[in-house]
Order: sequence, then structure tokens, then C-alpha cells
Amino acid sequence: MSLHRLVALVREKSPYYRELYKNLPSKLPSTDSELLALLPVIDSAEFWKANSLQDNTLLTGPMNDGIVFKSGGTTGAPKFSVFSRNEWTHFCRTFGRGLTAGGLQEGERVANLFYAGELYASFIFIMKSFEEATKGSLHLPLGGATSPESVLKTIRDLSATTVAGTPTLLVQLAETMVKEVGQAPSLKRLLFGGESLYEDQRERLLEVFPGVTIQSIGYASVDAGLLGYADKTCAPEEHRTFGAETIFEIIDEATGQAIDALGVEGKAFVTYLDRTLMPIIRYPVGDRAVWMEEKGAHADRRFKLLGRSEEAARVGPVSIFYDDVREIFHSAGFSLTGFQLVTKHFERKDQLVIRLALAHETPAASLGTALLKARPMLKEEAERGNIHLPVVEIVNHSELEKNSRTGKMKRVIDLRQK
Repeated sequence: MSLHRLVALVREKSPYYRELYKNLPSKLPSTDSELLALLPVIDSAEFWKANSLQDNTLLTGPMNDGIVFKSGGTTGAPKFSVFSRNEWTHFCRTFGRGLTAGGLQEGERVANLFYAGELYASFIFIMKSFEEATKGSLHLPLGGATSPESVLKTIRDLSATTVAGTPTLLVQLAETMVKEVGQAPSLKRLLFGGESLYEDQRERLLEVFPGVTIQSIGYASVDAGLLGYADKTCAPEEHRTFGAETIFEIIDEATGQAIDALGVEGKAFVTYLDRTLMPIIRYPVGDRAVWMEEKGAHADRRFKLLGRSEEAARVGPVSIFYDDVREIFHSAGFSLTGFQLVTKHFERKDQLVIRLALAHETPAASLGTALLKARPMLKEEAERGNIHLPVVEIVNHSELEKNSRTGKMKRVIDLRQK
């Protein structure tokens, strides 16, 4: 679908977009590129406020067929994402095309270790994407809750050639194999997704599984949809856009202008042209990125991810949304003057550090207790050895790090790339 047609549709059928676009001129530019520059970017908080379970003003029609997922969030009404049946098939088929571009071979035996259940998308999304790929594979649906010992046994029993899962689970699998002093001689590829794979993790996986190819399974999210695929030209953290299905933008935060130059960092935004029930137009992906290839050099332009942006911090398999953290502490009765989410990585595991400036003196222990009570997955993943326990640091407001160019406080700081 062209951008013009998509904009016309959402202005007619979505009250949220009708309000968002109320100041557009009556005569729109003739080209999609000119129109795109006129459209305001989406504010995440307003988007999710409109996309409510009751009295929804975002959707363009009823949820009569298709599939519904939860999409992050820890407080208030749960966030959700919905695809119509045709949109869901198209989503997975296109992502499957990316799997083939990434080197999927006919007959490849893939152990799927992504998570399933509770309206979580990753397991069934990866399963259906392999089914829809242009090259057939044998799917081994193990799931993320399966013990590493059982996974290793299945790999050996069924001669799996590929394991797909989060970096956290892949490293956990490697450490279990070291303890068993076993081998998985059939493995040829490790496909990771859902979080970044850091160099110390990559080195460990190659040490335990010598000779394997390690690459991204692709780049997508349940809210934004299609984002990118990794082919053989992509270095670590690099992907290519789905140029026919999406418009991927990197936008300068200070100017609000799209960046076309190579190596200039900005926030990633996406427009999903073929998703109309829950429209995604200039939606903030939640990551920072840079272009690695000149515009026009390839239909699917190559870019590199640089970590999370201001919407959320990703700690191992756990997403922590900035606005949710504010609500957690506010609901617990704490008065904040400012805070930052800082992500670190050491000993092959991530850690969340919350730097808080408080209006009144408060013990850090009570703040940490409130966080873990509201977000128990942080404690659960730490107890499993997948991440470090989060740390709460109380600082003066003047100590909160600011953007040197704009003077604005940084909300999410990712130190893992340094």
C-alpha cells in the first residue's frame, strides 16, 4: 500500500490519527517522501493511551479475526498489539523471506528456544516465519522454558543444525554443555534475537561451539512489526530494511529531521505500509541507529543498531519502560525529581542501574524492594543467572547526565556498547 492510501485510510477510520493529522493541508504533496516529512511522529504515551482495551480510538476496525499479543508494560492497563489474519500471515511471510536471505538452507533443523504463552509473540512468530520462508526447514518447538539439559538432549537426538533463541538462553545453553563436558557436533548456526549479543557472549559461544555461525535471526517487534533482516553482508548489530513493506527512518532528536548521512546517530522510527488494523506510521521503535550504506545503493538499506533509546531499557530478556518505572515509584509513594535508566554489561550478563534524584531522603533498599515487587521478572531472571540484580543509586539532580547539545536529561543510557 502507498503511504498516501494508508494516510487516507487512517484519517477516515482511526480517531487517533484523525486528530493527529488535523493540521495537515487539504492538498497533500504528490510524492510519498514529501508526505512523510509532513506527518508528525508518534508520541508513545499518547499512542498507547489511544490503543486501550476499552473505548479504543486507534484501531481502524473491530478485532474479529487474527491474533492479539501483549506488548510490554508493567503498570496500568496492559498494552496490546493486534494483527488481522492476513496481516499476521504477511508479517511472518516477509520475515521468513529475511530468514532465507540470511542463509536458511532447505531441510535445516531448527530448535526454537524463544518464549511462548501469556500472549507473548516470539515463539509462535518465529515458528510461523520459518513455516512461511521460501526454503523449508524442520521445526523443533522446544520453547524458552525447556531446561538446557533437555535442549541439549534434543539437539543430539534429532541432529539439530540450528538453535534460535535469545542471547541469554544461548549462553546458558553453552554453560550447561561445558558442565556436562558434552558435545553438540551437529550444530552449524546460532540465531539470536530479542536482545543484543555482546562481544564477550559471542566469544564464549564460539569457544563452546567452535565453528558455528552466529547471526541475528532478524529485527522485529510485536508493536512496530517488521524492522530488519540480516544477510551475509551484515556485520554484528547490522540489518537491512524491508524496503518494500516499511519506511525505516533515523531521526535527529534535536531537529526532528530525518538523517540520510552515514554514521550519524539518531532514533529509529518505522512506518509499516501493509498494516492497517493497528496502523504504525512514524512510530518510535525504541532503538538508536546509524545508516551504514548510502541511500539508493540497495532497495533494503543497511543500518546498525546502537542500543535502546529513551522509551525503554532492555536488560537480558526483560524490557523496562521508562514511564512504567516512574509509575512504579510514584505508586509506591516516592517523590522523584528525576531519574535515569542505565544498562551495563559485565561477566557476560546485563545489569540495570536506576539513578534516582529524590525530593525527600529515602533508603535505597526500599526503592529496590518496590521495583522488584512491581517487576518480579527482574528478580526471577537474576536468580536463574541470566542477569545481575538491578541496583538503585541515589544521586543529586545535578549528577543526572544531560545531552551536551540540547541540555536535556538523558532518560536511558546504554553503557554496553562502550
